[in-house]
Amino acid sequence: MPKKIRLGILGGGGDSLIGILHRVASQINDNYEIVGAVFNPDHEQSIAFAKEIDIPTNRIYKDFDTLIEEELKLPEDERIQVCSVQTPNFLHFPMAKKLLDNGFHVICEKPMTMNYEEAKILEEAHQKSGKVFALTHTYTGYPMVRQMREMIKAGALGKIHKVDARYYQGWINTIIHDKEKRSSVWRLDPTKAGISSCMGDIGVHAFNLVEFTTGLKIKSLLCDFNYLYEDNQMDVDGTVLVRMDDHVKGVIRSSQVATGEENGLAIAIYGEKGAFRWEQEKPNFLYKMSDTEPLQVYKPGHAYNSELSLSGTKLPPGHPEGIFDSMANIYLGAAKAIRGEKYNDGEFPTMKDGVRGMNFIESTVASHKKGNVWIDLD
Repeated sequence: MPKKIRLGILGGGGDSLIGILHRVASQINDNYEIVGAVFNPDHEQSIAFAKEIDIPTNRIYKDFDTLIEEELKLPEDERIQVCSVQTPNFLHFPMAKKLLDNGFHVICEKPMTMNYEEAKILEEAHQKSGKVFALTHTYTGYPMVRQMREMIKAGALGKIHKVDARYYQGWINTIIHDKEKRSSVWRLDPTKAGISSCMGDIGVHAFNLVEFTTGLKIKSLLCDFNYLYEDNQMDVDGTVLVRMDDHVKGVIRSSQVATGEENGLAIAIYGEKGAFRWEQEKPNFLYKMSDTEPLQVYKPGHAYNSELSLSGTKLPPGHPEGIFDSMANIYLGAAKAIRGEKYNDGEFPTMKDGVRGMNFIESTVASHKKGNVWIDLD
């Protein structure tokens, strides 16, 4: 087996959901070794966390700039090869850019940047660097999402005419109705989260899933947001009409105040010959619907699945795999790219997906603020 890739971690310490997801995912396929990190802005807490998860503390740095400086002093075959950026949104762009500028590969949480302009600057830096950039749109790693993509590419649905994607959560309900709480949480602070909360955090996943599975690009959109309170600057609910062509249309619905919902990401794609439906909370079932045939159910691990789907399945059929495995598949694809190995372009989202995502987010905000008008994407 090839030598493990030396991984650095930025953020994700303590009880961070994203932190545990990335760490477990990076270990699942035995491709990475965590060798350095800045888990927390407080160096003592960062050191304590490293000890807690049994990571050597000699390369747990006091801050990001020190990590870059000290790692570059090491021989190339010892220094960190790729850094995983798991910090709050406002740090994604400066960290990712400095990493690329200094010759590191990057695995980055979304949204990739705070705005579209930063995304284009980062894209240019990435092109100059020649390094791998993977964006963790986690749900593209699910085997049945990949199966749907490959079957659509092969013509299983014929001409697509409608897409319906939604991402419903309810967690902000416990915060938004309390003035003090909604004024203090970083997700609702535009200086830390960016110009959008709901669409920027989860709606962009639905957008990405639409383009990833269909192979189509959204050309224009019309958006209507709900902020719930006059003093709240960030959207917590939104509905977006989308056009992919003159006769290919759809809707993206996203909410963080959908009471009782947990992580309700789902997509339905309708074509002239059939349709697909998939739900993140039941990720191991892909439903193929037809007007003339019985409902078909595809499941992971079976020989009838595509090579891309099977490459992301680690267990025999009937053994459920979930979100850790999905993220692990993105880390696996990135590992292949870092090593210069052959890989399918559906194995991990790239810089292009990040730029598209920021174009989408800014367009939804512009559409709403201009009075719910149609906005063209680049």
